[in-house]
Amino acid sequence: MGSNLRKLWPPAAVMLALVLLWQAVVVLFHIDEYILPSPLVIFMNACKEAPQLLDHTRSTLGVTLLGFAAGAAAGFVLAALLHLIPGAKTALYPLLVLTQNVPTLALAPLLVIWFGFGILPRVILIIIVCFFPIAVAMLTGLTQSDPKLVTYMQMIGASKRQQFWRLELPHAMPYLFSGLKIAASYSVISAIYAETVGASKGLGYYMRLAQKGYETANVFAAIAIIVLLSLVFFGIISLAERILLRGRTTSKGE
Repeated sequence: MGSNLRKLWPPAAVMLALVLLWQAVVVLFHIDEYILPSPLVIFMNACKEAPQLLDHTRSTLGVTLLGFAAGAAAGFVLAALLHLIPGAKTALYPLLVLTQNVPTLALAPLLVIWFGFGILPRVILIIIVCFFPIAVAMLTGLTQSDPKLVTYMQMIGASKRQQFWRLELPHAMPYLFSGLKIAASYSVISAIYAETVGASKGLGYYMRLAQKGYETANVFAAIAIIVLLSLVFFGIISLAERILLRGRTTSKGE
């Protein structure tokens, strides 16, 4: 616990210094609130808007969790199928990459046209954004098993399915968690963007209204909540990784 707290001090001190500098610049140069509100003004506005912010945050959080869960399941299943079915990866992997080349800027309005202004287009957008890093990370991990262990399981007559569950998947877990953490960050941003295009509730919708009314402090308050949600989401997955993979190598790329 003590070592973890010591690791948190440097970034916390830097953030505090930046906030104090921000406050000082706004006060010293008399910057108008609609251009750049001070941290104190943002905090006061957030307190005043707390009921609305909480309501919109619940909406965004619900959509994000639903889309992320569905996207994670889709990425896991797709990676497993592409790995287990002979020739599937060669045939379908280019299409998998192609799904990520469609700009979100164009896709989100189309989803609204096709599925209306309800929750469905937002969830679909999050799924499309999230499943790719999870599937790619897991596919990479599934090919990293020790060749000697693979040969041994083949020698003792293990089926492809047994080899997958008992050897390849456990070795791919660190890679899978890396993909989950990337997708977690993407899911929040995707939910916010989807809400700015077609929604009647959520932090993205709240920010759009605040921007139109030149309520810059409210925009910054929503941004702070979005950043906090992303960090908490990332932290929860990192904690789950640490618990589930305790004693094993941490995620690749960290």
